[in-house]
Amino acid sequence: MKSIIVSLCFLLFFSNPDWTLDFEKAKTEANQSKKYILLNFSGSDWCIPCIKLKKDIFESEIFQKYANENLVLVRADFPRLKKNQLDAKQTAQNEQLAEKYNNQGKFPLTVLIDANGKKVKEWDGYPNTLTPESFINEIQTSTHAR
Repeated sequence: MKSIIVSLCFLLFFSNPDWTLDFEKAKTEANQSKKYILLNFSGSDWCIPCIKLKKDIFESEIFQKYANENLVLVRADFPRLKKNQLDAKQTAQNEQLAEKYNNQGKFPLTVLIDANGKKVKEWDGYPNTLTPESFINEIQTSTHAR
C-alpha cells in the first residue's frame, strides 16, 4: 500500500507538463500561477525541425521539470495529413494565434508570452546549437529582465 501512495505522489509531482490547446485557459492559468506562457507553433506531421524540437527539447527531462514549475505550455499545431486534422474550432483558434504571434507562418516558432498576452521573446526554427539547458537559460534571462 505504501508503494502505491509513493508512486502516486511521484506521478503527481514529477509528471510531464501538459501542453494545452486552449490559449485563453493558458492565460488564466498563467495569471493565477504567475507563470509565463510558452506557445509553440508546430507542423506535427510534416515539419521535421518541429518534430525534432519536440523530441530533443520539449520532451527532455530537464525542460519538463523546468516547465512544470515555471511555464504554461500551449501548442498551436498545423497538421497536413487528413487523418491528423483538428476540429474546426481548434483550427480557427490556431489560425487566430498565428495571426497575432506568427503572421509570417514560420515553423517551428516558439514564443514566450507574459500572462497578459504580450510577446517577451521568440525562437525561430530549431538551431542545431540549441540544448534544453541553453533554451531554459534564454527563458530565464528573458523573464528576469522584466
